[in-house]
Parts: sequence; C-alpha cells; structure tokens
Amino acid sequence: MSGAKFLKKLLHGVAVEWKPLGKVLVRTKGTAITAGQMKELHKDGAPLKIFAGGRTVAFVDFDNIPAKDVNREPSIIVKSRGVIEFEYYDKPFSHKNEMWSYHSNSDNIHIKYAYYFLKLNEPYFQRIGSKMQMPQIATPDTDKFEIPIPCPKNPKKSLEIQAEIVRTLDAFTELTAELTAELTAELTARKKQYNYYRDQLLSFEEGEAEWKALGEVFRMRAGQHISASKIREVYGDGYVYPCYGGNGVRGFVKEKSHEGEYLLIGRQGALCGNVQRMKGQFYATEHAVVVSAIEDINIGWAFHMLTLMNLNQYASQSAQPGLAVGKLESLKILVPSLTVQTRLAGILDTFDALTNSLSEGLPREIELRQTQYEYYRDLLFDFPKPAELVA
Repeated sequence: MSGAKFLKKLLHGVAVEWKPLGKVLVRTKGTAITAGQMKELHKDGAPLKIFAGGRTVAFVDFDNIPAKDVNREPSIIVKSRGVIEFEYYDKPFSHKNEMWSYHSNSDNIHIKYAYYFLKLNEPYFQRIGSKMQMPQIATPDTDKFEIPIPCPKNPKKSLEIQAEIVRTLDAFTELTAELTAELTAELTARKKQYNYYRDQLLSFEEGEAEWKALGEVFRMRAGQHISASKIREVYGDGYVYPCYGGNGVRGFVKEKSHEGEYLLIGRQGALCGNVQRMKGQFYATEHAVVVSAIEDINIGWAFHMLTLMNLNQYASQSAQPGLAVGKLESLKILVPSLTVQTRLAGILDTFDALTNSLSEGLPREIELRQTQYEYYRDLLFDFPKPAELVA
C-alpha cells in the first residue's frame, strides 16, 4: 500500500487540526556548560548525555550537572546554531543552554510523531537560519511552527493514528538503517580492495617514472575574487556559469574565468587541499587554486595523484588554515609516460566510480535508500494544509 493510501485509510475521514508546537509540547532549557567543560567532564560509559551543536556530545555523571537541568523525558532536541537539525533522545540528557528541547506531558501527543514531522521540515528551519551570518534559529521559530493533529476531538483515536504513523516510520527507519549498514560495510571492503590495487598500479620499476615538482608540470594560480552579490543560487537569466570555491559549486554567475579542463585545489579553511576535477566553462574564486598542465600530463592522472597526496597536510597551522601556491609548486609527483598516465587514469576512474561516485556504485545505492525513505515519510505526513481545510 502506498503512503498516500495508507494515510487516507488511517484517517478514514477524521478531521485534522494544525496547532503551534509551543501549544502542544513543553519546551525545556539546557544547562550552562562550555565546550571546554564538556571535554573535561566527559567519561566513557557515564549515564548522562550532554548535547552541543552538530555531532558534539559528552557523557558525564549526574552530579556534574544541576539536577534541575537534567531532562528524563523522551524529547526532541533542537540544534539551533550552525548545523540546524532535530534529534530524538529517550534517555536522561541535557544540552548547552543556547539550545532547547521539547517533550510531551499530554496523552494527546506522541512525541516521536512530532519529531518525525519536524525532521521532515528541517530544510524549512535551515532556510530560516541561513539568513543569519552564523546560521541559527530562535525559540519562536519552533514554538509557532504548526504541526498536524489528527482527530483532535478524540484524544484516544488521535494517539492511535499518531502511534501507527510512528510504528510505520520506525520500522522503515530500522530497515533503511540495516540496508545502509550492509551497503556501507560492502563499500568499506571495496575501498580497501581499491586502495590495494591502486597501490599496486602505482608501483613503478626504476626508470618507468620520474619525480617532478608540481611547479614543473602544472601552472598554478589562485582564482579570482567575486562579490557575493554577483552569485545566484539558481541557474538562468544570464547566470549560466557555475561558480566554484574550494569545495564545490557556490552558485551561478554571468561571466566565466576559465574554459577547458582543470583541477581546483581548495586553498583556505577546513577543506584546504580538497581536489576537484573541472571541465568546461566556469568561474573559480580566490578560495581555489586553479591547476592546468604545462607539459604532457593527463589531467585524470593528475587528479588521482594529487588526491592521493592528501594536500591538507601541507596547510599552514593557523586559525584559518591556508595552502600557499608556492608550497604546492614545490611538492613532487611521480610522472610516467603520457601513455601510461592515460591507461592508469582510466582504471582509477573506474575504481573511483565504484567506490566514491554519487552517480554510480554503492554510494548511489546508499543515497537511493535514504531518498526512498524520505519519499514514503513525506507521504505519511501529507495531511491537508490549513488553507485546504478552509476550502
């Protein structure tokens, strides 16, 4: 049965009322704790989990945190700064006080039902947060956000419907996780195999390859600055050239800075040394080093060799890591004949597609599993919107 038919059968003509989250759930505060204190207090196996932004957590003893700041109810944790997302947790916890959480003190609301609906709407909150210099949302953003409550006049029936949606999504989540784990294990094994064969391919006999400085075989130049006001997120209306920084496309611009086949190396920030392979017309910002071949170099071969070198290790050790062009030019690379480069680049491209490509191979399978899950989750929450109810 499709998600749409399942929901229709489940509702069986009952009313749906949209209510603000702050009216149906209880919002709780966190605790005053710094990242340094979390690191200092952390103890493997301790019973109390402390959440900070992103994936940062600590496990501490109960007496490390004021008792009033410990939440023992199954809750939705709102990660409100940086990476904006929601997390469900059903064991004792607390979190930094710039975050907040919700739990239910009513038999009318299934907390995990609310969690799944908020998880579905994460992109909405991320768009709100992206308007700030440091992405963040405030408590009114979630308090005023409306969620659908089926059969509000009959709490028992309402809870049954919510619980059935939760049961279905729990089962689907578990199945998706199991399949993803299997695919990830296979991917790990395949990458290990790939690394082994790659190392064999790159083992040359004496005289088969020559060590050369990157500056001898490549032309390296930092990209050009462009004002953020000249970059659009959407293609079209003259904005037809992809604009690349140090880690992927930033948007589209009206002018190009390069045309042809190049490599881009990230030169600033945490992704310093990231290597991208480019072909066609594009704009490269100052956050990337643009690399083109001076002599007979296969650009595919160069991509694999530079990726293998882990260029990030050569970045400056400062608050804002950076890669100097001069430093890159002094590094050395093994250069066999162009014929050998071309043959090996083709083999390595195939290996790379099987282990890393998001259009082929296992990574694509993993992505499809998640997409499938999100599709059915969306159908399960396809309730009539308030405007539709009025109509």
